[in-house]
Amino acid sequence: MTCSVLSVEPKEEVKTAAKKLAQKPNYSWLSTPKAEGGGNAGAGPAEGKTEKGGFSYVTFSLGNTDIELAFKGEKGAIKRPDEDWKGAEELEGNSAWIARRLKAFKAPAAEAEELADNVSEWKKGEGNIYSGPLTEAGVKELFARVRRREGGDGPEDAKGSAKFWIKDGVLTKYQYNVQGKITVGADKREVEVNRTTTVEIKDVGETTVKIPEEAKKKLS
Repeated sequence: MTCSVLSVEPKEEVKTAAKKLAQKPNYSWLSTPKAEGGGNAGAGPAEGKTEKGGFSYVTFSLGNTDIELAFKGEKGAIKRPDEDWKGAEELEGNSAWIARRLKAFKAPAAEAEELADNVSEWKKGEGNIYSGPLTEAGVKELFARVRRREGGDGPEDAKGSAKFWIKDGVLTKYQYNVQGKITVGADKREVEVNRTTTVEIKDVGETTVKIPEEAKKKLS
């Protein structure tokens, strides 16, 4: 594949493609994490659906636990096994980190646009594939989204990259990789993280978003 380094133009092309996706009436997506070197990628694949100006609904598994998430505007709610739906404002104590995650949620179109802002140098390859390294600040922000606790030092040796696929001017897929060393547990173990997340967009204009009534009440 022949690639050429370009200036700001690819960034604007990617952001425009993400904005065009956001303007579609609805779409679905599949987000698949993969940890290199046999490490733990955290949650399993997530499936999501969203509608313009309306609801978003996401399901994923954490170990053997199935989790449901629902969003509208800046509000989010979660359904865990054997529990009722809870809004972000109801989550306290050991669940406070989940509330932060709910509030940080972005549907793929918005997430991709934010990623594009954190690419430091662009390459445009064949087939309308755009890629480049992420800034250190951008990588640390991605790490912060998946860490349970606030505060503490960010990852050491933070680095990462992002790649975007565009067809007919609309974003169809994106992928980002983050790497770094973090300290976890009471014993202050140092863990090396190398995680790649791939988000594939599908069923654009053909997606129906159904939200349980209990969730809608939490989002009203």
